Amino acid sequence: MIKDKLLIWKFKCGSRDALCKIYMKYKKDLLKLAAAVLNESSLAEDVVHDVFVRFAQSTDKLKLRGNLKSYLATCVVNRVRNIQKAMQLRESTSLSEAEMIVSKSERPEQWIIHSEQSNRLNNAMLKLPYKQREVIAMHYYGSMKFRAIAKSQDVSINTVLSRYRYGLDRLRLLLDSEVENEVG
Repeated sequence: MIKDKLLIWKFKCGSRDALCKIYMKYKKDLLKLAAAVLNESSLAEDVVHDVFVRFAQSTDKLKLRGNLKSYLATCVVNRVRNIQKAMQLRESTSLSEAEMIVSKSERPEQWIIHSEQSNRLNNAMLKLPYKQREVIAMHYYGSMKFRAIAKSQDVSINTVLSRYRYGLDRLRLLLDSEVENEVG
């Protein structure tokens, strides 16, 4: 936390090295978060890139009061929401009824952990309702506290806790039924 405050201070004073250190420190976690919510690695990379470009341009306006990682994770999730809204708008105004092609390329967390369990978890996450998936990803990959998630989603903390609990329960059911199907 103190290192982050020092990095932010140096960044605000014009240090490119500080911005690079912030990027290197949080890039991997933010990519995991974006990929978990989006399920598309190239778009996740674009989101993280956009967030850092905007962060770099915010030197004059930046007034960070809390945790830098949570701030950046919130920025990533907000950017994902904006992209998804734009996609929905495009889909609803599109002349053709063609389905959007979802990338099947590897996501960042798969580059790190090439395990069957990771793939199963990712597939199960995709079956969750978006709001539940977002809460779980923000808490797990973004290391965000539930209060920060509630503020980010503009809902009560009880709503966030419910989404998290229902999401985890649903994940357990999905993963358990998958194991039962393999055994049976």
